[in-house]
Amino acid sequence: MAEQLTMPKLGFDMAEGTLIEWKVEVGDTVNKGDVIAEIETDKATIEIEAQAGGTVLKLLAAAGDVVEVGSPIGYVGEEGESAPEDGAAPAAEAEEEPAEEAPDAEAEEKAEAAPQEGEEEAEAAPAEAPGDSDLPGGVKASPIARRIADEKGIDLRQVKGTGPGGRVVKKDVEDFPTEEAPAAPAAGEPARKAAPAPVIPAAATYGEVPSGPDVEVIELSKLRGRIGQRMITSKQQVPHFYVTSDIDVAAALELRQQLNASLSDDEQKISVNDLIVKAAALTLREFPNLNTHFYGDKLVRHKRIHIGIAVALPGGGLMNVVARDADKTALGTMAAQNRDMIARAREGKVKTEDIEGSTFSVSNLGPYDVDHFSAIINPPEAGILAIGAAKKVPVVLEDGTLGVGMRMKATISVDHRVSDGAEGADFMRVFKELLENPMRLVI
Repeated sequence: MAEQLTMPKLGFDMAEGTLIEWKVEVGDTVNKGDVIAEIETDKATIEIEAQAGGTVLKLLAAAGDVVEVGSPIGYVGEEGESAPEDGAAPAAEAEEEPAEEAPDAEAEEKAEAAPQEGEEEAEAAPAEAPGDSDLPGGVKASPIARRIADEKGIDLRQVKGTGPGGRVVKKDVEDFPTEEAPAAPAAGEPARKAAPAPVIPAAATYGEVPSGPDVEVIELSKLRGRIGQRMITSKQQVPHFYVTSDIDVAAALELRQQLNASLSDDEQKISVNDLIVKAAALTLREFPNLNTHFYGDKLVRHKRIHIGIAVALPGGGLMNVVARDADKTALGTMAAQNRDMIARAREGKVKTEDIEGSTFSVSNLGPYDVDHFSAIINPPEAGILAIGAAKKVPVVLEDGTLGVGMRMKATISVDHRVSDGAEGADFMRVFKELLENPMRLVI
């Protein structure tokens, strides 16, 4: 029986991906886990793997097509088997046989104007408040309104709905003030090409975009647009609080030097950040509440500890790669895995498992000679740890004399909906103890 290959969901906020290149052709034999295509998301170019093995029977998308998460992109099965006829055109036929991606716009607008089944009572009821966890994004909106809002980078929570029961409809999104962006694809178009970067609505605040010989206007990249949207959401909706500790890292740096001296291969060397990630993961064992994600009226506590590591990209922007089971993985093994993932991220060739599933994050600006900063939480995570540079500073020794010490500032940002100041402070106390007594990191 033919097995369907689908566009995978790579991150909780991913809605679609752009097919960049097929690595296989119809008739090729693949095994489960083989790389079959490259896709582009808002974050990176990613190799995707076959979800089933067999002979490639049919490819349903062409290079450049934007495919929604969960939608079929191909079929594999036994040689000679026929692929199901599901209405989607094979890639080779895409130009001749348009894909039925969207319903007729006029019909959908008529459907919006009329109350849906079960909505008659909703007309008399107030619109759902933002954050209602029973609705996608906490907003009541029609499918076409969501699609146009996503393409234009509009936050639906800022749009006043004029439909039944406060429902956001197509006209509400089209009339919402923002910078120009391409409209939704007309019905019958063969395939939707890659949308531009999400637009962060700023024109209403900053006025008209300057022009002329004295300025250079740069289009927002998809990655930068997504970062902007997510950080606005985090800073506006997540009530952050911050706790900072000054940590004596002399023992940790000495341990790192001893460990690396015993390693002949430079690729096996352990970085300061590896020690920090390990310490953060071991601390989370004692504070599972901070390894929790916030979902409106529910908290999801993760039983495994996957640390997201912020990586600065060569072309600008950043991406989190994920150290899985960081509390259980041996320090040397984790260091090698982290190094490989960071290299792939900077080359734009991450794997799906590199960037999925972080439960808590670490951002280290120490290599940039930064003393101290506070990081923005990556929702739905409950916290992120910001690390500054380890520096020689004057310190008062135990005998009361003045000496020189190695100190590093670390700050945890915590979602106050999930935790409180005392727990954040206690987390930093344990984290500090681990780095000041680092042998526990290698046990």
